[in-house]
Amino acid sequence: MNRVITISRQFGSGGRTIGKEVAARLGIPCYDSELILKIAEKSGLSKEYIESYGEHTPSSSWWGNILADRDYNGHSIRDDLWRVQHDIITELAEKESCVIVGRCADYILKDTADCLTVFIHASLEKRAERIVRLYGESDEKPEKRLLDKDKRRKSYYQFYTDSEWGNAANYHIALDSGELGIGRCVSIIADLYEK
Repeated sequence: MNRVITISRQFGSGGRTIGKEVAARLGIPCYDSELILKIAEKSGLSKEYIESYGEHTPSSSWWGNILADRDYNGHSIRDDLWRVQHDIITELAEKESCVIVGRCADYILKDTADCLTVFIHASLEKRAERIVRLYGESDEKPEKRLLDKDKRRKSYYQFYTDSEWGNAANYHIALDSGELGIGRCVSIIADLYEK
């Protein structure tokens, strides 16, 4: 059976970087932006739409998401996106060992794959420093950007999985990248995967 590492992460915690470095160390593929392209190809939706709604909800309110952009049958394009994303993540896990970053992969694969589920977090201050260093300044304060993005990720996760994003009980391991550093997180995950 293929082994899969899923990386869930707070915005700015370095989870994407950690996922790519773990995959490189183990010699397996990492699916992050590549996953977006696969979803776009299969769904016919634009890459930009998937980047905006593939992990985020239009509203940080659970009730707001129930009502947002739905037709009279209660259907939305985001529901179609969720189904395509679910199918592609499942197919990837069946096809090969890999690292999958975000997109509720931990939940999607919980009953169908040999998974190591990881949550990467860090303090607000360290994440703010990181996003300013990587993405530059914006009109919006970095702390507000972080909190808004995490709130939308949490809402998306709850809406589609009925589980709590970031709750340590939902993951095999939670790592503080601000305290441990990117390299140490990579080593810990790779070591766990190889055991």
